Amino acid sequence: MMNKFRERLTQEGVLVADGATGTMLQRAGLPVGAPSELWVLENPEGVKALHRSYIEAGSDIILTDTFGGSRPKLAKNSLGERVIEINRKAAELARQVAGDEVLVLGDIGPTGELVEPLGPLSQAEAVRIFAEQADGLAAGKVDAILIETMSDLNEAAAAVEGVRQATNLPILVTFSFDTRGRTMMGVKPSKAAKTMAGLGVDVIGANCGRTLSETLEAIQEMRQAVDGAVLMAKPNAGLPRLDAGDSVYDVTPEIVAEYALKFTALGVKIFGTCCGSNPDHIRAIAQAVHGKEPH
Repeated sequence: MMNKFRERLTQEGVLVADGATGTMLQRAGLPVGAPSELWVLENPEGVKALHRSYIEAGSDIILTDTFGGSRPKLAKNSLGERVIEINRKAAELARQVAGDEVLVLGDIGPTGELVEPLGPLSQAEAVRIFAEQADGLAAGKVDAILIETMSDLNEAAAAVEGVRQATNLPILVTFSFDTRGRTMMGVKPSKAAKTMAGLGVDVIGANCGRTLSETLEAIQEMRQAVDGAVLMAKPNAGLPRLDAGDSVYDVTPEIVAEYALKFTALGVKIFGTCCGSNPDHIRAIAQAVHGKEPH
């Protein structure tokens, strides 16, 4: 039987992903500096409420609250021994809200460590770290695994290998291009696209980043590099500025909706938003790309 996610990729139309997780949970009361994964254990209803708000706004896809769910990241908050439990439960929470219609992506972010030859983390250990997290997500019944906000090709390749050791679920990989059109580690969009396409992942793309226009340029370069690629974009709502001690993002839902049409004109199949966004941004995107009111 074909995987539900792969089946949806073959169907007509754009799939709308969700928006920010961390900034939204902070608005809901998550203490600043606390990992959002803490609420998977301590406030599961708060996590489910966030998922529900995005689905009601029009999301066809939601991400699990596990961006920092790898052992090195969780260990910084004394949660390193609970990797499987946290990832499985986060997936189950998303699944409970998503039902059968909305897709759930198991979210995997960078380890926060430098992978050899740039740093001390060996490629083999990085693979083990990602496999462990993917194992927990797969146990919670996600539809696919999203490896996101990558900047190092070696770490991204280790993540793909680790996920494949743990599960045969579809894999999406997105990079963050935030340094003069490259990732923080100097990777160009074309190089990222070709490398990930060579590894046979299902979807490639860009997320986070500095501005909508820069992310659009990165997607354009990816499209030119790998013509037949299935593309995903999840840009930030601009860059934050401090206002009375709070981070404020100035990109409005209307602006994001305009850009959604620019991204989908390049053939982007999955479009959502990243840091600083909220359900209003997703509602505007859904109306723009689907031409109708969300659920």
